[in-house]
Amino acid sequence: MKLSTHSAVPVYTVSGSSTARPLPDWLARKRKRSLKQDPEFANRVELLQDFEFEEASSCVRVSEDGDWVMSTGTYKPQIHTHYLPHLSLSFARHTDTLNETFLLLSSDYSKSLHLQTNRFLEFHTPQGCHYSTRIPRYGRDLLYDRHSTEALIPSVGVNVEGNGEVFRLNLEVGRFMKGYEVDVGGDDFTSAGGGALQGGINTGSVNTAAIAEESHNLLAFGTSLGTVEFWDPRSRSRAGILSTPLGSSLSNGRSEITALQFHQSGLELATGSSDGLIHLYDLRSPVPLLGKDQGYGYPIQNLIYLNGVTSTRAQTSEPKILSSDKRIIKIWDRCDGTPWTSVEPAVDINHVEWCRDSGMLLTANEGKQQHSFFIPQLGPAPKWCAFLDNLVEEMAEDPDDPNAFGKHQTGEVYDNYKFLTLPQLRNLNLDHLVGTTSLLRPYMHGYFVAQRLYEEARLISNPELWQEQRAKSIQEKINKERESRIRGNKKVSVKVNRRLAEKLLEREEKNERRRAKRVLEKGGDDDMTGLGKVLSAATNNEDAEMSGAIENKPSTGKGLLNDPRFARLFKDEDFEIDETSHEFQSINPSTQTSARLPKGLTAVEEEELEDRHGSSSDESSSESETEQKQSATKEKPQDNGRISSSSYKRSGHRSQRPQMIVSSSNRKPQQSRDRSFGSRATSLKEKKVSFSGGARGVVGEKEITFAPAKKKEAGGVGEENTKKQWHDRKDRRSASGNVFRRM
Repeated sequence: MKLSTHSAVPVYTVSGSSTARPLPDWLARKRKRSLKQDPEFANRVELLQDFEFEEASSCVRVSEDGDWVMSTGTYKPQIHTHYLPHLSLSFARHTDTLNETFLLLSSDYSKSLHLQTNRFLEFHTPQGCHYSTRIPRYGRDLLYDRHSTEALIPSVGVNVEGNGEVFRLNLEVGRFMKGYEVDVGGDDFTSAGGGALQGGINTGSVNTAAIAEESHNLLAFGTSLGTVEFWDPRSRSRAGILSTPLGSSLSNGRSEITALQFHQSGLELATGSSDGLIHLYDLRSPVPLLGKDQGYGYPIQNLIYLNGVTSTRAQTSEPKILSSDKRIIKIWDRCDGTPWTSVEPAVDINHVEWCRDSGMLLTANEGKQQHSFFIPQLGPAPKWCAFLDNLVEEMAEDPDDPNAFGKHQTGEVYDNYKFLTLPQLRNLNLDHLVGTTSLLRPYMHGYFVAQRLYEEARLISNPELWQEQRAKSIQEKINKERESRIRGNKKVSVKVNRRLAEKLLEREEKNERRRAKRVLEKGGDDDMTGLGKVLSAATNNEDAEMSGAIENKPSTGKGLLNDPRFARLFKDEDFEIDETSHEFQSINPSTQTSARLPKGLTAVEEEELEDRHGSSSDESSSESETEQKQSATKEKPQDNGRISSSSYKRSGHRSQRPQMIVSSSNRKPQQSRDRSFGSRATSLKEKKVSFSGGARGVVGEKEITFAPAKKKEAGGVGEENTKKQWHDRKDRRSASGNVFRRM
């Protein structure tokens, strides 16, 4: 693969011969044997298998799906069809006569229409020539109207009325319709294009045709008089005539229209003349927008609007136009006509085809081999030869490669560029430049933007950015100076979770002191002895020692605080621990938070307190219990009628707290648990008025005596005693009280 154009826009010749005439077979074989040691010949790229003809090629087309390439050539007249995903020749077919041009009627190669030089139209399918028909006069071009399924054939000569004709072959009906009559001159021999015989000198003709298929479907026919006639296929009438601008002809003779092409918008038309002049027209004005000279004076053969959809890092997305004659292919800007790049092969060009949405150009030309050119800045390589992108990158980045188009070192291509993603472009208000300018170079999931453009856009989108940057730099300098000062009271330098950091640091200090103490007991060295003195001095005042250990902890010490895996735990606010949350309090119940306020005892806590102190019937114990309840009542806030308050419980309501009772299968569960005598006495209906002294008097007139009795091991009494002992020792777990052993 050679670099054929050394300019800012490189063009790579992927395939094609550099000689005008092919060598004889015996000489070619001899030369190949001598080229075995040639590295350039050994590293050649054969893009498509047998992408060549014996003598020359006349036309080449790429299917809409991008998987097939069909080309015609001679000698003998042949049709070659290549399957691009396999990079191979699918089949070759011979025809009776030479091919003028052809069209692919389907999205693949299965249906094609060929205009032959013997006035025949041939319909080809994968099985062969399906049908052929003859037209009255020689055809110059071929066009297919998909809306009306008609094949249009501009022809040479005039009819009985002295007008040129464009034959209409309706493929749905299967017959010729009345053709379009185009003015190509008078009916005498003196006027230009008069009624001369076919094949005579100065015979009038309709040279080319174009259709605005993607918009209004208007037809345009270029004549030998240098005019362009527009026809409406719906009404089959002439819509207008566009004449050649005065003084546009470079020769003394007449200038013919040899190429036409509509823009996809349908409002712009490009015309090419036999003098090598190209004009761009707006259909709303007869004055050309732009004029361009091809330079060689040969008739223009092809005009193509290069409107790509996909984009790559190297692609520039400004609209371009491709124009070609038999000597050169030029690509230029359609806005101002600035030349972009050009390709000038060593052989004459017959036809040029562009692989859509890519930078690949295929040509039908004189000579044995067909040419293929790759322009990276026009678009990416087609999907069937994506490896060309890698080859081009290697050639462009290798400074020692003479075929590399740049003399820079590796890595210097995007030193002055900033990589931005699409959301970042939206923040800078640069997303409207995507696909419209070369200032944004697509690459992977973003774009390369010039550094100067990025800086200007950032300042425009945020005018106060420089002030923020200045304040930030000043603050950094101040913080740096503060760190250099000598301070005796230095705390843990973390942004969030300071309490956790101090706790971890305190734990590390304790471990170090414990380790130092063990070393001292074993007779450590002087350094550890000094550390032991510090330890003994710190033991006298533990709080001062702990704060000093936290403050004097070096920042380079080992531990969790300096582990990079947990760095964000003490820097990022998203990892801040909420000590007031329920989850934190349930995991760390002993941690006192500033948000927790002191509160009184709840009803459950008071009930447990009563059960603990009510088991004793002693008067002194009841008095101490009363005093404890009174002191707890003083400490707690005023009751507001809540269920958790003690007043709600004293008013006769019982707590709805679920209770777990250990039962046995041999006895029924108790309806209510045993209560102390004092608690039962308070629930009696007849109550005595207590003395003013505050001590409770004698309640009731019953006398109770306690007589010691022998413990019964069998029956319900034993079970009750076991139950009572289990309640007395509920703080301890005993295997003898296991319920499942008695089941």
